[in-house]
Amino acid sequence: MFVSYLILALLHVQTAVLARPGGESIGCDDYLGSDKVVDKCGVCGGDNTGCQVVSGVFKHALTSLGYHRVVEIPQGATKINITEMYKSNNYLALRSRSGRSIINGNWAIDRPGKYEGGGTMFTYKRPNEISSTAGESFLAEGPTNEILDVYMIHQQPNPGVHYEYVIMGTNIISPQVPPHRRPGEPFNGQLVTDGRSQEEREDKEETEETEDVRGGAPEVFTSESAQTFPVRHPDGFSSHRPDNLVPAVPQPPRRGRDHNWKQLGTTECSTTCGKGSQFPIFRCVHRNTHEEVPESYCDSSMKPTPEEEPCNIFPCPAFWDIGEWSECSKTCGLGMQHRQVLCRQVYANRSLTVQPYRCQHLEKPETTSTCQLKICSEWQIRTDWTSCSVPCGVGQRTRDVKCVSNIGDVVDDEECNMKLRPNDIENCDMGPCAKSWFLTEWSERCSAECGAGVRTRSVVCMTNHISSLPLEGCGNNRPAEATPCDNGPCTGKVEWFAGSWSQCSVECGSGTQQREVICVRKNTDTFEVLDPYECSFLEKPPSQQSCHLKPCGAKWFNTEWSMCSKSCQGGFRVREVRCLSDDMTLSNLCDPQLKPEEKESCNPQDCVPEVDENCKDRYYNCNVVVQARLCVYNYYKTACCASCTRVAARHAGFLGSR
Repeated sequence: MFVSYLILALLHVQTAVLARPGGESIGCDDYLGSDKVVDKCGVCGGDNTGCQVVSGVFKHALTSLGYHRVVEIPQGATKINITEMYKSNNYLALRSRSGRSIINGNWAIDRPGKYEGGGTMFTYKRPNEISSTAGESFLAEGPTNEILDVYMIHQQPNPGVHYEYVIMGTNIISPQVPPHRRPGEPFNGQLVTDGRSQEEREDKEETEETEDVRGGAPEVFTSESAQTFPVRHPDGFSSHRPDNLVPAVPQPPRRGRDHNWKQLGTTECSTTCGKGSQFPIFRCVHRNTHEEVPESYCDSSMKPTPEEEPCNIFPCPAFWDIGEWSECSKTCGLGMQHRQVLCRQVYANRSLTVQPYRCQHLEKPETTSTCQLKICSEWQIRTDWTSCSVPCGVGQRTRDVKCVSNIGDVVDDEECNMKLRPNDIENCDMGPCAKSWFLTEWSERCSAECGAGVRTRSVVCMTNHISSLPLEGCGNNRPAEATPCDNGPCTGKVEWFAGSWSQCSVECGSGTQQREVICVRKNTDTFEVLDPYECSFLEKPPSQQSCHLKPCGAKWFNTEWSMCSKSCQGGFRVREVRCLSDDMTLSNLCDPQLKPEEKESCNPQDCVPEVDENCKDRYYNCNVVVQARLCVYNYYKTACCASCTRVAARHAGFLGSR
């Protein structure tokens, strides 16, 4: 039967190879001609529903310096991307829930690189180019095996931190990882067993004493304990075989008590210092001769699980960890740049910052250096001075001054040192100018509407730029600025007469002033009071104006009283009281003892019911109607009007007393 299965499998492979067309691709499921691809969840042939993409932006405004938590990365997260929105002086940090710092912990800034944490490898990037605006970032494929916290070391306003990771669904089985077969299940159409008889199986379930594979002392393994050891494949080779290859399956040898697993050495230590790890190597040997035999002679389910063992636990030598150079302190010309140099020591796959004396056997690298990004632009004078702006006296002259780059292009003035900019304007003195009196025309109106008055003009001594004038200066012979005028006698002239202003209507704050304005006729020596309409053709002076002596400060203001809550038997009324300053805004500077009352009682008199002559009881037994509470119906309210009215009045008085 087994030979038949083998022949059928070989024919299947041969047919597949002969029928293989040229150019066919292999899908993510390792099948020829398959069009399956890996979706965003990492599932071969998936539809992007087997996971959840978690993303967001941390934009909180931070005030205090130091570590601030940004986001929690859950256990099992993959495709992790933590990135600053743009460059800043802040730093990202990563720490496990157990308190172990992974990147940038304890105020020590690590250099960009790869750091192991949470069961995955994080790539820490910090762009340092002058022109780059990209911020720091953490990238990791995952999955994480514990919860991690991302922090920001806050030093300047938060530019925003974008975070994104993928969480796989709890019930998803990735198709590209084949599930483990149970013993007795078919594999590629063939039923594969462990080659033992039922008798041997029952014998296997009994307790076996085998040689201690770790040191020679006997150790007892039972079938229950054997099931706790998963099958391991030595030398790092995968147990998965391509589906288009059918291995030769020889009849497995009889396995019994003649062979067992034994430790034959260990793997090479993962590190040369600083605490590495190594694993024991187990081989199948003959129980008596200890000669190594093929692993098929031993029971694979009894093969011990290699457990990690520490090795080379002595610390590695300390070294100087050199950080990236900072930006140059100047955009042009000679500047300075700095970098961080820390003494570090590796232990247990962690790089720790230690005291500088541990690195004293090494020469410490420089922490500062000069730098020059480019040659600075400089000022150039492009033209000579212009002529003076005036022919005589003091004027100004200009010239063209430009900021020129090192390749000769004219650039903005900000590119050059403004403190070294040559003057492009200065005063110039062309010598004394001739001076003379300059006059305006006489005013057209006389200063008095009747009687004697004057007309005026302006007189000023100014420099005359026409140098041919034979004038040395203005001298003391100043022309007159006023001349007399007369518009005739004032007899019979009608005009408004305004008295003096009264006192302000208030002692503080805004008030008003009054004055009397009358219409008069001016005679030679007297004034005659006329009716106001006699002066209606003239503009009347104002008889009232506002005044403000001093600020009043805050005062109490109140509204009118509200209506009384009751018309009789005592009610209350209210009003609103506010403290306002001079500009009518709310204030708290008023004297609380002078605050007007906001509530007072009103209408204390007794209520007197109105007597209605038509309101009478029509029946002798209206008291029964009252007791039965039938007064709410219009018929009984009319038939027993007096009784129902008395009850209603008593009820209203009772409610009012409450």
